[in-house]
Amino acid sequence: MPKRIYLCLAHMSGNEQKFIQEAFDTNWVVPLGPNVNGFEADLEAFVGQNKKVVALSAGTAAVHLALIACGVSAGDEVLCQSFTFCASANPITYLGATPVFIDSERDTWNMDPELLEQAIVDRIAKTGKKPKAIVPVYLYGMPAKIEEIMAVAQKYDIPVIEDAAEGFGSKYDGRVCGTFGQYGVLSFNGNKMITTSGGGALICPDDEAKREIMFYATQAREAYPYYQHEHIGYNYRMSNICAGIGRGQMTVAADHVAHHKHTFELYKDLLADVEGVTLHGNPSERFDSNFWLNTVILDPALKVVGQESAYEVAVQGAVGGAAGVTHAAKSLHTDCEPNANVEAMRIALDKAGIEARPLWKPMHRQPVFAQAPAYVNGVSEELFAKGLCLPSGPCVTDDDVRYVVEQIKAAIVR
Repeated sequence: MPKRIYLCLAHMSGNEQKFIQEAFDTNWVVPLGPNVNGFEADLEAFVGQNKKVVALSAGTAAVHLALIACGVSAGDEVLCQSFTFCASANPITYLGATPVFIDSERDTWNMDPELLEQAIVDRIAKTGKKPKAIVPVYLYGMPAKIEEIMAVAQKYDIPVIEDAAEGFGSKYDGRVCGTFGQYGVLSFNGNKMITTSGGGALICPDDEAKREIMFYATQAREAYPYYQHEHIGYNYRMSNICAGIGRGQMTVAADHVAHHKHTFELYKDLLADVEGVTLHGNPSERFDSNFWLNTVILDPALKVVGQESAYEVAVQGAVGGAAGVTHAAKSLHTDCEPNANVEAMRIALDKAGIEARPLWKPMHRQPVFAQAPAYVNGVSEELFAKGLCLPSGPCVTDDDVRYVVEQIKAAIVR
């Protein structure tokens, strides 16, 4: 068995140490400084469209501040993609607002524009007011049907916050994802396209919006010779040390995106003749995914070694989450889980030293959001039941991909 192959881990460029050392040498070991400014400038050049960027402590912080900038407060509703990680939805609740979940369409697996409009009309009819914001997601790096989503948003004059945490470097019609809406969210967690060890950023429309976001990200202090606070602020600014890592990562950002795309093409070639396993790809030339994670759908009829006992042993710890601290599972099953052949494939790959992971469980099926309104069509639940994420990061070699596919084939019962 080769080394353990992880889903997606950060890869250092070799340039990070230079920027970090400069921070120590100049004593800029605080949440501001030359590296923060330089990293933001690098990101602004990368995303283009004359956008401004604020470097923050996490992508979740970026979602939170974007919601504040859009005027979301207690009692409001925010339309959020259901098929996503919880960080897209949790900040809505931080503000006392209610997430309203929108299901996916089949082409991109992202927010369904038609269902979005139906939800807006229905929420206005039921509550007497419009939702305050729309939060589509670029799931696994795949661009959403953002042109159609923006058309609906503009029709009802609702701001869009693009969650591009997984979509760094993805493009729609040649334009970087995260630059279509009022705000765009980026993440630099340790498993993303580039990393700052943790961290995130918010893409802003102009200098004025950037200044306001920075105001709230640095505890909302007024200009007095003492600490005067007239608004609730947050400690969300990125540190100069983390930004130094980010500056080093930006020197290889294009290489990382290219590697993920190359890995997709290799998976595509190697899985082409594997019956019952379908790799998710770009729906058309307008979509240019970074393929942050390569994802496959297993046909329910596909037989996998061990699937008859797939859920007999409780998982210990967080699947795929090295930093996760979990509660013990209350049961071996929940009322919404991957099919037995998907779980069996995950276990088989794990035994072969390969980390794989189920797709995101839809937010409208999460117990914590059981009371939230949801507009569903069954797509995300079906994908969750059938889907699996495969190793895709910059540390994944061609030989690793070949080994992964070999083990997938070996786990299939013919």
